[in-house]
Amino acid sequence: MSNVQSSTQTTYGVVATLLPIMAVVLIAFSIIGLALPVLPLHVHHDLGLGTFIVGIVTGSQFAASLISRVWAGRYADAHGAKRAVTIGLVTAVASGMLYLLSLYLYNSPRFSVSVLIMGRALLGAAESFIITGALGWGLALVEHRHAGKVIAWVGMAMFAAFALGAPAGTLLFDRFGFISIAVATTVTPLIALLVIVPIRAVNIQPKNHQRVSQVIGAVWIPGMGLAFSSIGFGAITAFIALLFTEKGWTPLWLAFTAFAAAFILARIFFGHLPDKLGGAKVALVFALIESAGLALIWWAPVVELALTGALLTGAGYSLVFPGLGVEAVRRVSAQNRALAMGTYTAFLDLALGVTTPVLGLIASWNSLGSVFLISAVLALGSAVICAQLVRRSAVTS
Repeated sequence: MSNVQSSTQTTYGVVATLLPIMAVVLIAFSIIGLALPVLPLHVHHDLGLGTFIVGIVTGSQFAASLISRVWAGRYADAHGAKRAVTIGLVTAVASGMLYLLSLYLYNSPRFSVSVLIMGRALLGAAESFIITGALGWGLALVEHRHAGKVIAWVGMAMFAAFALGAPAGTLLFDRFGFISIAVATTVTPLIALLVIVPIRAVNIQPKNHQRVSQVIGAVWIPGMGLAFSSIGFGAITAFIALLFTEKGWTPLWLAFTAFAAAFILARIFFGHLPDKLGGAKVALVFALIESAGLALIWWAPVVELALTGALLTGAGYSLVFPGLGVEAVRRVSAQNRALAMGTYTAFLDLALGVTTPVLGLIASWNSLGSVFLISAVLALGSAVICAQLVRRSAVTS
């Protein structure tokens, strides 16, 4: 299929085109899914460190992603998305090696966690190159009017990896300890490298690159909406396992899988809506759903209600990301789409890198449940931004 697609390209054709890229993202991001439910437990219980350090370890990945995201987008636009994804996978292997080194230093918790933070930082850089390259790759393969589907389906592969990785990570951790997560983090990207070899690269667009400052100016409003909505995702990844442990709710991985399953189903059934109805309108509705889910997790007296909250949070966050992503991509030229997506998703990393340690500090002062109440309130900030974008579209149309 050529880079310039026919106007009759269908949703089925879009998904078929994206399947190999989705497979690479699924394999690569499974290593993040493996660690989601067990990394806080390893740091808090095995190493005996507090929730603030848990927040730093978790947030270090997002902080590194923030620093590398724009660079990854520019690199993918200039040198090709396939090369960017390949660099990301090799970097992920190196992060797994640092995980292993941190275990060698297990008897010195401060040194061990310092090396672990370095590994998380490398993984954050790897994630930047993989997902930014994959999104830029997909956007280059299909028509611009299907941008929302590209963002939705490639992102769905990422969260499918979280859904599959969470129970697998819990099982591995329970049987073999954190060393099994470290080994999997080292080996799994090598499998993705084998998958990526036969996939056709896309031609590099003629050099007509906008300045980074211009791209930031074009996407910062949708990016802020993404940032506010992503804080709840950070709360889920860093603290829900600890919340379940505190309340005696099991299994720990079920909250992650509920979140990710709802996320995936929402994209399957509603992923076409941003292209059809407008990204900001769809994001507005789903930001409100996400906020309601986070509030329910905070209030829940029983595990069933907490899981319902995780479902609502996953379903809500699912369509905020592509909805606002459509708003971001349509503001730049075709030659700068990977940079636009890198800049846009950097707002996610900014939110998680800054707020996750802060939420950990709040949890140590107050309670784990308060983390989800704060996240619910901040998700309403995303809804406010979406409403502003809807009003602007109505005025200019």
